[in-house]
Order: sequence, then C-alpha cells, then structure tokens
Amino acid sequence: MSQNRRTFLKILGATGGAAVAGVTVASTTGTARADRCRDPDLPRGLALGTIRVDDEWRIAVKTERGVLDVVGAAETLGIEVPNTIDQMFREGGGRALEAVVQKSGTTERAQRHIRAASDLVFGPCVMHPEKILMVGYNYRKHIVEVKAEVPTEPVLFNKYNNALLGHRGTVPLPTKVSREFDYEVELVIVIGKTGRDIAEADALSFVAGYCTGNDFSARDLQRKSNQLMLGKTPDGFAPLVPWLVTADQISNPNSLSLSCHVNGERRQFSNTSDMVFNCAQIVSYISRHMTLCPGDIVYTGTPDGVIQGYPPERRVWLKPGDQIRCEIEKLGELRFTLG
Repeated sequence: MSQNRRTFLKILGATGGAAVAGVTVASTTGTARADRCRDPDLPRGLALGTIRVDDEWRIAVKTERGVLDVVGAAETLGIEVPNTIDQMFREGGGRALEAVVQKSGTTERAQRHIRAASDLVFGPCVMHPEKILMVGYNYRKHIVEVKAEVPTEPVLFNKYNNALLGHRGTVPLPTKVSREFDYEVELVIVIGKTGRDIAEADALSFVAGYCTGNDFSARDLQRKSNQLMLGKTPDGFAPLVPWLVTADQISNPNSLSLSCHVNGERRQFSNTSDMVFNCAQIVSYISRHMTLCPGDIVYTGTPDGVIQGYPPERRVWLKPGDQIRCEIEKLGELRFTLG
C-alpha cells in the first residue's frame, strides 16, 4: 500500500471519517455507534466486489473486460479510494471509485489491474456488517409447502459475521451435531444510509444495492428449541455473492427471478413478486424497531422448493461434496461447496 494511501486511511481512522463530505451522524448514543452510522457518499452504476490480492481483501468492480482491482488501479492513477466495501460504508469514497473505473477504461497502466474472475479468490461483498437480519416465511408458495401460516408482520431473526462465506467457498458442515442440511436462495438488501422510522414510500432510497445470498440451514437444529439460532448461525451458513449491484440499476427488486441448483439439478425457481412483504415494507418495518446503518444486510426470505417442504419420505438432505449454485436476475451467481 502506498505511503499516501496509508496516510489517507490513518487520517480517516483518526477522524472517524468526518473529513468526508456529506457525512451525517445518526442520533444515537455512544461514539462507536455514531461512527458506524455515518452516511457515506456511494457510487452509482457499478457492481462492487471483494477480492483477495497480496494477502488483503480489496474492493473490486466488475467490468466488461474482467474484474478491476480498484485499489491497484487507484494507486496507479494517484486517486485515494477506500480499501474495501466495508470501509466505503464507514468513510465514503463513492465518487472516487467512479472516477477510478472511468479513468481505468482509458489509461493503459490502470488496465493492467484488470483480472480474470477465474483467477481470483472472492470474499462476501460486505464482510463486517453491524447487522445481518433475516426474514422468514416471506414467499407465499414456500409458506404453503412447509404448512405454515401467512404472517401478519415480517418474521425476523439474525445471523452473525461468522456465518458469512464468499463465492466458491466451502461450508464446513457441522456433522457432529446435525444431519438435515438445506438450501435457501435469497435476495439480499444492503443498506446504504442511516435510518430509523423510515416511511415505506422512502424505504428504497436507503438501499445501497442488492445481491445474491443463501440462508443455509440445519433443520434438525432449528427444531431443538423454539429459537432458530442453532440451525442458522454455524460457520459459513450465510453464503453471499461478491457482487453488490448498486440500487440505481435495479428498478424493481420485487420483480426478479431467482433459482437454486444442487449438483446441476434445479431445486428452486421463483420470482420475488411472490414475497408476502416487499423490500420497501421490510426496510420500513425493521427501521421501526432499530436503527439501520450503512452496510447492514437483510436476507429477504426464500421461495418454495426447499428440502424441508418435501414429503418426509422424499427428503434427501444435503451432504459433504454437494455443489450449490444460486442465481438472481441482474445480480449474478453464487456458488459454494459443502465440506
């Protein structure tokens, strides 16, 4: 990392990002909490990713020519940018990211930082969210298949950062304590602005972007008590695609096709239009109970086709070696293996 870049990040760390233009602090107590809930300037028109370069995680952008290592290109161009997507949410830098992408298209030296996706190690697009929020029983056909009641309010639970897993990663199945492993493809919302008591009409303006995720689950652990946590939070149980597609590119998040394949066989195929509570309703509802911060992620529920929805005699649970592929229209593909 260049000396001027280290200096830039050191200054931002010391000021909590206060030098970034347009930043506001949420009305909440505690310095750490206030720093976390600043509103950064965010880029538009990009698919932002997380890649591993020289033993560090870096922000990247998907381009027609390949994956642009934004940090490497920025150092070549002499532009200061955040090192990761998490840092962008804390400190801003969206306009600088846009500038790097634009100039990289015309600067030969910067184009040397474009890499083939097949050569890269990917992390989840957001690696250190303050909150990972989940919505259960949010697709009508899924509710029917598991014989549940249609909820009158969003059903919320949570996961933790240990559950996050990157594209082409391996979920370490906890086979000593569980046997009934299941997939759940889900549309994921990433919050871009601080909000509390957000009106439904304004809710989508608080969204930074959308991505593809999987609410991986251990059904037998879910049934051990009246809490879902054990079946939802083991290591690697929240696979997340590396690409965060900025919200300006998704005109209607409630009209996207989504699918999940196991070892090449399609198991789930639906559309987000089948949601009980749409994205705006979910964001607004959550904000009535807690402050949403930049970088928070919300898994919005899974459609029908999960193993749990099969008749008991047809349930063949996932096992080590299985290959899972999830895809959402306009948002890209997420692949992972079970180990």
